[in-house]
Amino acid sequence: MEAFARNLLELALASAPWLVLGLLAAGLIRAWLPFALVGRTLGGSGFGAVTRAALIGAPLPLCSCGTLPAAFALRRGGASNAATTSFLVATPETGVDSVALSWVLLGPFYALIRPLAAFVSAVTAGLLVGVAGGSCLSRGAALPVVSPGAACTAGCCAASPPAKGAKGFLSRAWAGVVYAFTELLDDLALWLSLGILGAAAVVTLVPPNLLAQWGSGPVAMMLIMLVSVPMYVCATASTPLAHAMLFAGVSPGTVLVFLLAGPASNLAGIALVRREMGGRALSAYLFGVGGVSLLLGLLLDGVIGVYGLQALFHVGAGGAAGHESPSALAWTSLLLLLVLGAKPLRRYLSGGRGGAGGCCG
Repeated sequence: MEAFARNLLELALASAPWLVLGLLAAGLIRAWLPFALVGRTLGGSGFGAVTRAALIGAPLPLCSCGTLPAAFALRRGGASNAATTSFLVATPETGVDSVALSWVLLGPFYALIRPLAAFVSAVTAGLLVGVAGGSCLSRGAALPVVSPGAACTAGCCAASPPAKGAKGFLSRAWAGVVYAFTELLDDLALWLSLGILGAAAVVTLVPPNLLAQWGSGPVAMMLIMLVSVPMYVCATASTPLAHAMLFAGVSPGTVLVFLLAGPASNLAGIALVRREMGGRALSAYLFGVGGVSLLLGLLLDGVIGVYGLQALFHVGAGGAAGHESPSALAWTSLLLLLVLGAKPLRRYLSGGRGGAGGCCG
């Protein structure tokens, strides 16, 4: 029990400063992204529109269920099915908060390769949907909203738009920061806590490299995809679980499949893509998420096998090797997250408005 508590505290302290940094960046990005203007720049199904959609979606701090209304808001604003799909895949697979956490828990190499792989997956899915075609969502149609207890059975919620009353630079920036440390933190809290608890348990109880013989190859990757679809684990919350998987000996390629396919594929997203874009577009979407994730995972393991890059993915009990936060900063960040996780304070900071409540992924 003492070892578990020590590992849990080390993981929490290592993660906290980077999570705070990621939340700050996520809030500012959300506050200043002009969704109405973005939608008008994403018409057409060519490479340019699909690429722009992936680049716009990649840094955004939205989990997979929160991405759904945002993506179809872009579609209603003029984005094509292809660009909407690219945005729908790129946004939950990565984000500034998950990249920051990846840096400390998985190492700099994953912090780089994760958003690159998400970009490739999103662009491929978008182009495939553009080729497949599908039904169009009318610009005047009602915006699909995922509400607690509805299609998203894990309790996910729709992302609310930025406050319209915040017009000045400082007021909009503050509104974004409030969102990040209220609604977004609330969305992350449950699954992120479970992920860190699970990672600490694995580090404490499982011998290193226990799964090295079984945690690689196409079968393991397909299995991890099937398991991840109903999990509703967002990009940030999946990072501690990926840390535990690497520690247990699961191959970096299989972990990459989990990091890509888990956040981007869920039952609510599949149902809405089928309803709004049609069966052909859904098939292209699923191949763009699952097939490309599998190919990228096999490619990564193959490159590691040829060039011997395994050392780049070494993960110790306390986080990525060589990245230790100053003790005062780590403790301050962790205490800040714990304090701001209290709902009464969140309601006070947001002007009496409750947090989004309990979802991620």
